[in-house]
Amino acid sequence: MALLELSRAEARRLAIRAQWLTAERPVDLVELVRDLTMLQVEPTSYVAPSADVVAWSRLGAAYEPSDLAEALRRRELVELRGEVIPAEDVALHRDEMAHWPTPDRRRPWHDRLERWVSDNEVCRRDLLARLAAEGPLSTGELPDTTVVPWRSTGWTNDQNVARMLDIMVQRGEVAIAGRRGTERLWDLAERVYPDDPVPPWPQARRTRGERQLSALGLTRTKWLADPGVGVAATVDGVRGTWRVDAELLDAVRNEQVTGRTALLSPLDRLVFDRHRLADVFSFDYALEMYKPAAQRRWGYWAMPVLHGDRLVGKLDARADRHTGVLQVDALHWDVDPTRDVRQAVDEEIDALAEWLGLARVDPSALE
Repeated sequence: MALLELSRAEARRLAIRAQWLTAERPVDLVELVRDLTMLQVEPTSYVAPSADVVAWSRLGAAYEPSDLAEALRRRELVELRGEVIPAEDVALHRDEMAHWPTPDRRRPWHDRLERWVSDNEVCRRDLLARLAAEGPLSTGELPDTTVVPWRSTGWTNDQNVARMLDIMVQRGEVAIAGRRGTERLWDLAERVYPDDPVPPWPQARRTRGERQLSALGLTRTKWLADPGVGVAATVDGVRGTWRVDAELLDAVRNEQVTGRTALLSPLDRLVFDRHRLADVFSFDYALEMYKPAAQRRWGYWAMPVLHGDRLVGKLDARADRHTGVLQVDALHWDVDPTRDVRQAVDEEIDALAEWLGLARVDPSALE
């Protein structure tokens, strides 16, 4: 079959259409998450938590962070492996959990994990018993009865209970039942996840891949649960092949896709694939919060700025809730902005400050 051929403009419009970043806004948080498939959980609140920024950039001023908390409380959305997902999508993971790690995903390091869990079987059972009797509980409220401590050269070293809980999430035994502030609360998975029919892993993987592709519009196969979903395509001037949601592409080609101006989280799905950013949007970007300050080009949590179907700059701003201001430190342009572009971005920064309930302070005058 001949490859689909896309221009870069079509590829950009496809990506923003898939991510609800056109002029047409969604109206409901849960429906938005169903379409996006997930919101990434990242507690950094330099401006606001990433999940909230992603939701605000689509829903606008109608969105309140309490909406996400309420959807999680009602279990319309659930937290799984660092992502907020629709509750009904948990069924697409349950067979994989039951056979963790599935043969097609097994790696040599899984052997080490399985040995560690086996060596600490008593601890695993103790955690299940305590949660059954008293859950939900925080990590600190659960007993550490490991006999072989978790060893790592990283930050997880000696975090025995936290590491065991993370593995038990992978196995489908426990789940995040809520939060106390930023602290996770744990309970038995059967009390948190809906009791929906569980499709076999191959079928679930296909469905997950289709949903991922629908949310991205086009992507490389490595980002898909099933690399065979969609159709193969090329993008003019870009090496290699892509997987494309053909139905969504038809809609983009047959509709007038009108973009808008949006300030994006650094973890937004439109920008998470840095190679796609460079290839399709010609946009150079990296999250610099882990770099020393002297090595940052754009800022600790610089927000990509979308205008129409182009990424036009990065906003370096921070929310200072003690003084009640949104401090705008810089706006780094990637283009020579027209007056209309400057005005549209300026208005969106005002909208961000208003949504945060902060006064905008802009000593740089956005120059």
